[in-house]
Amino acid sequence: MMPAAATDWSPLIDQVHRVPLLPWTGEIVEVVGNLLVSRGPASAIGDFCEVATSTGRNIRTQVIGFRNGNVLQMPLEEIDGIQLHDTVIAREGESRVPVGPDLIGRVVDGFGQPIDNKPRIRPAAYYDLYRTPGGPMDREHIVNRVSTGIRVLDTMMPCGEGQRMGIFGGSGVGKSTLLGSMARHNSADVTVIALIGERNREVRAFLEHQLGPDGSQRSVVVCATSDRPAPLRVRACFVALAIAEYFRDQGASVLLIMDSVTRLAMAQREIGLAAGEPPSQKGYTPSVFNLLPRILERAGNFKNGSITGFFTVLVEGDDFNEPICDSVRSILDGHIILSRRLAAGGHYPAIDVLNSLSRLSSDLSGKDEQAAAIQVRGALGALEESRDLLELGAYAAGTNPRLDAAIRAQTQINSFLRQDTRQRADLAESLNSMKEIAASLS
Repeated sequence: MMPAAATDWSPLIDQVHRVPLLPWTGEIVEVVGNLLVSRGPASAIGDFCEVATSTGRNIRTQVIGFRNGNVLQMPLEEIDGIQLHDTVIAREGESRVPVGPDLIGRVVDGFGQPIDNKPRIRPAAYYDLYRTPGGPMDREHIVNRVSTGIRVLDTMMPCGEGQRMGIFGGSGVGKSTLLGSMARHNSADVTVIALIGERNREVRAFLEHQLGPDGSQRSVVVCATSDRPAPLRVRACFVALAIAEYFRDQGASVLLIMDSVTRLAMAQREIGLAAGEPPSQKGYTPSVFNLLPRILERAGNFKNGSITGFFTVLVEGDDFNEPICDSVRSILDGHIILSRRLAAGGHYPAIDVLNSLSRLSSDLSGKDEQAAAIQVRGALGALEESRDLLELGAYAAGTNPRLDAAIRAQTQINSFLRQDTRQRADLAESLNSMKEIAASLS
């Protein structure tokens, strides 16, 4: 009698391994404001869950900490309808976002879903939201220049592909207008714009008036307005970063514009305080200062492509030494200061040239260009130092030859520094104009 052939169980075992496990579940045991406390499910900080309410509504949440064996979560949506003992289900795959070429020209929310009433976006891939920033040896030297189309930026504080610049200013000094001009006129392949914590009214106004059709057709806008829960505002920032990294990995030069880092920090502060973190500088929790480099360091110049970052900081009370300003300025590769005095005088863009700088100016510009920029800065410095004397009419011509030359060129310098919001300045023409001004000062 022949022995029975051995049964190969491998296909069945493979099928068993592919069967999805039942989701880990828990239940709501306490609700305090926007903080949800649940017993279970098994999860880690940063994981996403879903509360299945008795009314049939599912509310997405994010794990922010643990206390006394319970899970602390904050909702990504409104919490109306949640009751005690509602089921909490751990969700997989929520820490990724669909990306693809279809995103260009679209407006999406903090989940990466379109909110512009246009067709569904077809994903080409899924990218992790919380990637670790590339290490120092993964980055390439910044040698190629990016043109923003803003004359004063391109000449006095040049920016390179992969550089990170901060735009610092109080409310009402023209940050949104400057960002819109930059988004329309820059030389990058793709622009990714993150609007974090903006007013609902301002979002549509920015899209239609500041960005316009020309900017929209090569931009991706990620939006989480001020009325959205704090975790969703933070998540929207990471969605914008993941989208920028997708286009970078396709070999594109990406311009990332984030408005604003301050509102992002406020959202993280809200999360930290809810989780029980101790407040430190101006009420900001330690997790805020841990979050900032994780965001800012994801921009840079890499082998496949580059992400050039412009990050706005809303300066509270025009105090440029407040904690968020100091922390962001210490990480970035340059800062652009917007002046309330210039804005009040109708000077656009209201950039304070003397207090603004690019740390890569010497790497991106030639010696003659650097010398011309120094000459113009010197003239502006002389005018600023003597502003009180000039306004009072107390200065006698011929007393200071350097100041005399600056006074003669003042009208030309102001015309150079000003620019209409709809005008795109050509880089070569801007450099020639700056050199002509510098020659007249010699």
